Amino acid sequence: MTTLISIRSLKKYFPIHEGFLSKNTKTVKAVDGVSLDIDHGEILGLVGESGCGKTTLGRMSINLIKPTSGEIIFGGVDILKLDNPGLKALRPKMQIIFQDPFGSLNPRFTVERIIGEAMMVHGLAERSNLRSKVIEIMQKVGLPGSFINRYPHEFSGGQRQRIGIARALSLHPRYLVCDEPVSALDVSIQAQIINLLQELQEKENISILFISHDLNVVKHLSHRTAVMYLGQIVETAPTKILNKNAAHPYTRALLAAKPSTNPKELSSHIPLSGDVPSPLNPPSGCHFHTRCPEATDRCKTEQPTPFQLEEHHTVQCHLYN
Repeated sequence: MTTLISIRSLKKYFPIHEGFLSKNTKTVKAVDGVSLDIDHGEILGLVGESGCGKTTLGRMSINLIKPTSGEIIFGGVDILKLDNPGLKALRPKMQIIFQDPFGSLNPRFTVERIIGEAMMVHGLAERSNLRSKVIEIMQKVGLPGSFINRYPHEFSGGQRQRIGIARALSLHPRYLVCDEPVSALDVSIQAQIINLLQELQEKENISILFISHDLNVVKHLSHRTAVMYLGQIVETAPTKILNKNAAHPYTRALLAAKPSTNPKELSSHIPLSGDVPSPLNPPSGCHFHTRCPEATDRCKTEQPTPFQLEEHHTVQCHLYN
């Protein structure tokens, strides 16, 4: 597979202003030097604890948030250097499904306007054929065309998320960011949405960045998985390899804490000491050394560099380099 989107040394620091003169006194290092590739037609799972920077990274990858530094190459073009007309021309190819299926929909718009407005803006439909195109997309995501004049409050959570998916797919994107799209839904509805995304990805050959804290969902859906901790990617591998042969101590701890549906499967919980450090003041050296059961003196002072264990399997840990 060839690379669709290439992220290099991406950083996002949020300044915190305090006092009467709004003086910048602190900086939140939300994303701190991430490099990542996503191939054509690939689903890349992005996992990690809450607050580690997953959502910020996903939104930066489609230029919804301006990075502090770094590069985002999409189809051979650095999207951070595009002017407004160039970015508008690229927008249909990069879309996002938000975590909150209700908050992401305008309560004053009907389904027809929610899905159809972007199609009109980008010239993919005309007023005369808009309704038929919207109904066609609704049927793709399992919504009856008769719902076209309804408002968001008239739908269930799962149906609202399907509207969000339909809106994203209406522009025929090549790259789709799914920001925890099933975390606010019931388990049975989660399964429907996951199966829908998988089916649509196979039919449309869309590349997906699937952000989640649910390792079982990521295991079912993604081809590769990237593990994020405190603004950095600590391990990347094909999902099957990661689940069988995780290398980084943090990845192993996440997998050990994953709930199992098999009562015969023995728990191998790996205790982690302390809480996640604040991105306002991340630890020196390896960011994980304050909680790592295998940390050495080197981990406290020297930041590890990515090391390739095998093909497509990279880990950022002094234990292997």
